[in-house]
Amino acid sequence: MTLTFTDWLVIAAYFALNLAIGLYYARRARGSTTEFFLSGRDVPWWLAGTSMVATTFAADTPLVVTGMVARYGIAGNWLWWNMAASGMLTVFVYARLWRRAGVMTDVEFAELRYAGRPAAFLRAFRALYLGIPINCIIIGWVNLAMMKILQVTLGLDATRALWALLAMLFFTAFYTTLAGLWGVLVTDLVQFVLKMGMVIALAWYAVRAVGGLSALESKVTALDAASGAGSRLAFFPSTDSAWMPAITLFVYLGVNWWASWYPGAEPGGGGYVAQRIFSARNERHGLFATLWFNIAHYAVRPWPWILTALVSLVLYPTLADKESGYVRTLMDPQVFPPALRGVMLAAFAAAYMSTIGTQLNWGASYVVNDVYRRFLRRSRSEREYIVASQAVTLGLMIVSIYVTLHLASIEQAWKLLIVTGAGTGTVLLLRWFWWRINAWSEVSAMAVAAAVSLYLQIVLKWDSDRPRDFAYIMLITVGITTIAWLAVTWLTLPEPRATLVAFYERVRPYPRGWRPIAQAASIAGPPASIGRELINATLGCVLVYSALFGVGEMLLHSAAIGFILLVIAAAAATAIARNLPS
Repeated sequence: MTLTFTDWLVIAAYFALNLAIGLYYARRARGSTTEFFLSGRDVPWWLAGTSMVATTFAADTPLVVTGMVARYGIAGNWLWWNMAASGMLTVFVYARLWRRAGVMTDVEFAELRYAGRPAAFLRAFRALYLGIPINCIIIGWVNLAMMKILQVTLGLDATRALWALLAMLFFTAFYTTLAGLWGVLVTDLVQFVLKMGMVIALAWYAVRAVGGLSALESKVTALDAASGAGSRLAFFPSTDSAWMPAITLFVYLGVNWWASWYPGAEPGGGGYVAQRIFSARNERHGLFATLWFNIAHYAVRPWPWILTALVSLVLYPTLADKESGYVRTLMDPQVFPPALRGVMLAAFAAAYMSTIGTQLNWGASYVVNDVYRRFLRRSRSEREYIVASQAVTLGLMIVSIYVTLHLASIEQAWKLLIVTGAGTGTVLLLRWFWWRINAWSEVSAMAVAAAVSLYLQIVLKWDSDRPRDFAYIMLITVGITTIAWLAVTWLTLPEPRATLVAFYERVRPYPRGWRPIAQAASIAGPPASIGRELINATLGCVLVYSALFGVGEMLLHSAAIGFILLVIAAAAATAIARNLPS
């Protein structure tokens, strides 16, 4: 694809705008680590929520969705659609609790909830494990996707694409190092508007190129008939399909969303989602930020990607690398206007940079706040911690480059994260509700989950890419891990009463599972029932799925059914608004 001078001017203007934002917020970020990592806890809900959405809209996301649709149809997206239930629990049950905790990172929570050396170990281990290897895997798969985009769009060989990627990575690390979370948040807003606008434009032009929505539907149906496969237009998989047998569907819908740790969809919240909640102005802003994130993440963004993916199947049915079909559509002059290519490449850069900026800042917050400040250099000046944060940001950038060169598949890394985190979700959810859980509960859950899942995959050679193997790995790992951490909980001593009382008074969790502690506390807790919050979480799921499939029905199937689903979504939103506490 040949770019004109105007295209390069547009791309340069985009980078200049991001640099200007970074320079503008640089002085504010240098004020303290609270400013650098949490924007002074003064972020409005719409900015915090949009930043979450922008972060999860990475350069790899349209490619992964295109690959899923090509292989499994629209229903393949249940790999991530199932996480909406976990997200809604975070919104209505956990967001307020996180904001009350008043910590800087979610791993700092360990020494608020637990005491002694086990708590310190848990905090340090999770900070290093999540902040460096896991974080760099996430950055690595985003880098891999961006390299593929650069190779296909600009015709670069692997070496030149790597150098171009390194330039973008260094630029992102530079403004993130300068401006901290404020820079990340504001650039996220700009980047989200740009990339969302362009994926909608690409979808519109792509659908027009095949003759409209009706023509797209008939052509995809014809492809399905010729291949003898099931319908790629179905929203739900057939339980007799090879790629989604009944047991795998059960795992996705009934187990995965609450049992597995996954970045952006942690059971009970965590990671950069928790970071945005901590940065919000108050509990209510934290709740609305997380609600907006989940609505936009599941109901607003997917259909432009899916439509373009379907078009790529029609236009390029013999393409070996199905994921690159998305990029082919924007390169095709018969599909996408060449005059918009510069803006589209800027949008891909935005998708890449929004995720990388968050990951670098989030990872640095773990290493500095939970290791360097806590264990290595206590009670030092804020200036020293800011310099350390900037140095760690650059260090993570370097480590992520190495990881990038060793990731064979974007989707492989995605599935590996889900499977190795299986079983940890239960303890992450229940630690807020049951006083008896201690630090060893979490340590044992992480250790057993990793050991069991790796044993099944490495020793027994079960392959998480095979649907049935994936389901069995999940079920066995979740079962053994849950039994293990419950046994460890009962075999070890509870946390000291003083620690539990202090936690209860600060966070004010629902008291039913805290009765011995609530009786000793000096404050009254919230109502013993969390019925209203669970009703709102259920309504949130109704809202998200009704909106998601309502739009899909109107685009590809029945406008009448789509309208009914959208009315249901609106009714659910109204019920939530009326049921929210003041």
